[in-house]
Amino acid sequence: MRFLTRSLIGLFLMSLSLGLIVWAGSMISGAIQETMNREERQRPARERVFTVNTVELAFQQETPELIVFGEVQSRQSLEIRAAVGGTLVELAPEFAEGGLVTEGQLLARFDATRAQRELARSEADLLDAQAEIGQAASALSLAEDDLDAGQAQLDLRERGLDRQQNLAERGSGTAALVEEAELTLVTVRQAMVTRRKAVEDAKARIELADTNLQRAKLAVEDARRDLEDTEIYAPFSGTLSEVSVAAGGLVSDNEQVATLIDPDHLEVVFRVSTPQYARLLDDNGGLLQQPVQASLDGMGDGLTATGILTRASAAVGEGLSGRVLYASLDQAYGFKPGDFVTLAVQEPILENVARIPASAVNAADEVLILGEDDRLQTAQVDVLRAQADDVLIRADDLQGAEIVAQRTPLLGTGIKVQKLLPAGQQQVAGGGQAGPSGGQAGGGQAGAQGADRAADQASGDMIELSEDRRAKLTSFVETNERMPADAKERFLDSLQQPMVPAALIERLESRMGS
Repeated sequence: MRFLTRSLIGLFLMSLSLGLIVWAGSMISGAIQETMNREERQRPARERVFTVNTVELAFQQETPELIVFGEVQSRQSLEIRAAVGGTLVELAPEFAEGGLVTEGQLLARFDATRAQRELARSEADLLDAQAEIGQAASALSLAEDDLDAGQAQLDLRERGLDRQQNLAERGSGTAALVEEAELTLVTVRQAMVTRRKAVEDAKARIELADTNLQRAKLAVEDARRDLEDTEIYAPFSGTLSEVSVAAGGLVSDNEQVATLIDPDHLEVVFRVSTPQYARLLDDNGGLLQQPVQASLDGMGDGLTATGILTRASAAVGEGLSGRVLYASLDQAYGFKPGDFVTLAVQEPILENVARIPASAVNAADEVLILGEDDRLQTAQVDVLRAQADDVLIRADDLQGAEIVAQRTPLLGTGIKVQKLLPAGQQQVAGGGQAGPSGGQAGGGQAGAQGADRAADQASGDMIELSEDRRAKLTSFVETNERMPADAKERFLDSLQQPMVPAALIERLESRMGS
């Protein structure tokens, strides 16, 4: 009887279990069928709202700057060469690479023995030439006296001949006496020719002696100049460069021994394009004396100097374009010839222009203006200059308009946007406008998040959180069971600070899926 009872109970329990299993399978099958047959509910489409940075257009007076690169050079430099060859016997202590010398300072002295010998020889020749002048003058004086005596004798013989001819005509003289007088006159006249030749020779001797005297004087001057050239003096104050000699060295004629550079008269030579050059001309085509600033960047603080434009090149080199300009530098302390510098040239002032970020203008010179109902509109502008990361524009009837500072491919005409507010201000969005991710939220939550993101961009690595955002992040950290306890403690401590690291906020919100 007991066995039968237990068998019936077991059979009952088994039947009950099978019934429950069948009932559970039926419920699961029905749920799956209901899920598969249920139509998916379509959520209403929501307009995406982008958060943008904006700038207000303010048209005013601007001074553009032309940024170019140039090379520093000295306006006064001189190659120091040896006028005479010889051995260097003395050098100034400053005669070295980079040595500072003053005007009139003795730089080098050569061995002057040969030059002194040549000067002594030239002076001796000069004395000989002067003595020859005296002798020639004495010879001329004697020849002239002899000529005067011969002329007196000639006059006497001519009167004697006249007297004999008169006597012969009266019959008192003879023909023999007349012929004798004529013969004597001819002899005297022949002697006069010789005396005149002696006078001419004496004059020629004087002229030759005078020429030799001038030649001797020139030789003395050359010898003295060669003696002076054995000493080299600084023609102006400056710095020595390219020094290639040492004391005791042998230098040949016209050999370059150093270069003297004036460090106080520096200028920058640079090349600009033809349109850039045209902007630096006045109404008469002359180059404007515009201010410039040269900077030499280095490790740490760089060097700067100011100056003005002075002149342009006379011709364009073969195969080149543009113009080469020169700018003088004032008090260019630390600059050296050969430095490669950055030059900022102030262009003429532009009236009624606005400075905006270059990212606000597209390739078609268009900007996006914040219009009614915070929707974007396209406007055409005239881009005048590019200034580093900014551009100078001119546009009609856009004074005070707000434009998008950074254009993206997602922005265009008719797109609804939300302006970023400065850090610490909260956006109140009654209609629930969303941030960059799109979507909407009730009340002011989305506006607060947009303000927080604005604070992120404005503050850099550290940001200031709104109370709603701080509470949301704190709650996420406290309820996260997979986060280690020490990490959770560090996160909570950072979230309680007035300024929170942006990397931490981004990491937490990425895990939250917000």
